[in-house]
Amino acid sequence: MRLLVFSDVHVDLNAAKRLVELSSSVDIVLGAGDFSSNHQGLEKTINVLSGIKKPLLMVPGNNESFHELSRVSSQFENMQVLHGTGLSLNGFDFWGLGAGVPETPWDWSFDLSEHEAFLMLEGCPEKSILITHSPPKGHVDKAGGSNFGSESILECVKKKKPLWVFCGHIHECWEKESFLGGTKILNCGPNGRVIEI
Repeated sequence: MRLLVFSDVHVDLNAAKRLVELSSSVDIVLGAGDFSSNHQGLEKTINVLSGIKKPLLMVPGNNESFHELSRVSSQFENMQVLHGTGLSLNGFDFWGLGAGVPETPWDWSFDLSEHEAFLMLEGCPEKSILITHSPPKGHVDKAGGSNFGSESILECVKKKKPLWVFCGHIHECWEKESFLGGTKILNCGPNGRVIEI
C-alpha cells in the first residue's frame, strides 16, 4: 500500500495543488491537520484538495476545529475526518486525533488537554497507523530548544505500538523522522511524502 502524507498546508494553494498531483500514484492520502490559518481559508484549501480522488483521511489541526473541518469536507465523498475515531482500509487500521495537544498559548487555537487526548486515544487499535496533529513528546517536536509534543500521544505509542505516527504542528521539525521501538514517527510538512507500507 502506498500512502501520501502531509500536514500544515495553511492555505498554501500551490502546495495543495502539488499534493493533488502526487496523489495519483498512491492508494490513500493522510492529512495531519492545519489546512487553514487561524480559522481562515479552510474552504479554499479543501476545494483544491478535492482534486484528490483517493480516500483522504484527515485530522483537524489547531488552526481549524473538528466541526469546521467536518462541515467543509462533508460535501466530498472521499474525505473522512478522524478525531478520536478510526476506520479500516486496505487491510490496515487507521486512528486519528487532531488539535493542539497540550494546549497552546493562543486563545484562537483548537486544543485539547492531555487528559482529553488520553481518553480519545484509548480506542486506538494496536499496530495501527496513527494520524495526529501534535507529535508525541520528545519526537520531532523541538522548537527553540524545547519539546512541545504530547505526553498522552507518547503514552499511546508506547502502549499501542502503531506502525507509523504521522503528525505535524511543529514547523521546525517538518520532514524529520524519529523512532520509538518499532514505531516510525514522521512530522510530515506541506510538501508531502509517499510512504510504502
